[in-house]
Amino acid sequence: MILNLPDCEAAARRRLPRCLFEFIEGGSEDGVSVRANRAAFEARRLVPRVLRDTASRDQLCATLGGGWSAPFGIAPMGAAGLACFRADLALARAALAAGIPFILSGASLVSLERVLEANPQAWFQMYPSSHEPENQALLARLRAAGYGTLVVTADVPVGGNRERDVRNGYGSPLRPSFKLARDAALRPRWLLRTFLRTLGAEGMPHFENFAAGRAPMFSRTAVRQHRRDSLSWDWLASVRAQWTGRLVLKGVLAAEDAEAASRLGLDGVIVSNHGGRQLDGAAAPLDQLAAVKAASGGMAVMLDSGVRRGTDVLKALALGAEHVFVGRPFLYAAAVGGEEGVGQAIQLLRAEIDRDMALLGCVRLTEVADRLAA
Repeated sequence: MILNLPDCEAAARRRLPRCLFEFIEGGSEDGVSVRANRAAFEARRLVPRVLRDTASRDQLCATLGGGWSAPFGIAPMGAAGLACFRADLALARAALAAGIPFILSGASLVSLERVLEANPQAWFQMYPSSHEPENQALLARLRAAGYGTLVVTADVPVGGNRERDVRNGYGSPLRPSFKLARDAALRPRWLLRTFLRTLGAEGMPHFENFAAGRAPMFSRTAVRQHRRDSLSWDWLASVRAQWTGRLVLKGVLAAEDAEAASRLGLDGVIVSNHGGRQLDGAAAPLDQLAAVKAASGGMAVMLDSGVRRGTDVLKALALGAEHVFVGRPFLYAAAVGGEEGVGQAIQLLRAEIDRDMALLGCVRLTEVADRLAA
């Protein structure tokens, strides 16, 4: 029985091959940041107000000009198609139906054009390349497709040290091995409904939207994309100068970086430590949120990493976030139930927020700010 987002994780654990589940679930090195992300939410307390007449409450919000039905969206997740057949399309369609934002990962296995057809409101997350002609080609492709919001991920100058993936035989490039074959054989439903179905419909999985173009998952071409350590603020300024749509910087934890983004005229930042998958020991985004908000200069401030409950969403809003993004739980929902499963997970989180607003005595999301305990 799935009653909440954590239940989606438990169900997916039973459906997915171990190496794939642990790739999604795990973080870098010792998992310190993964645990800290949850601990930051659990450490905050809320103070309800009673007898406030909340019968007319709603969750409407207008982050970056959108008329969103709830203050959360679906975060970008690379290689999602390994967990569910055409997962990026399932996530995009479920988000559109629910009226929440969806960010397509630059490391997705479905082309950005197909996703925008499925969800014309989709945002695109760019993993920039150190090779500038590749970036220019991707930006031109995004403009031609018609994307309105570009999210540049800045916290991956190099790939994180994900030792658990190495031990499980999951790497980049992904190499066939006995361990991977054994894991797949132990999950025949996944093997038939996801992997073999993908091979039959799409052929060998490819990263469809890297700056350099298509990159097969089993090729060393994909590895080259993991190094971006020569990029700078000057590079981002050049992107701002040529990208006429909304531009968001993802992976911000320092107030100084928020100030720099504001000076360049960006439209927003996403406070994030990449779900604990990059620098282990990085601060929890929730702990940095207030400082980033104070330095934002009027940009939209959003957050991801560690969100699992309606109260988590409201705590982030109380600390200054305008929107919150959730990743792993929605991918688990897709692995269990496809597009319908994602839709159900969205409704579960929306129902939690609605219930929590009533219990806090809030009619509008803006009222949550004074419900956080000192």
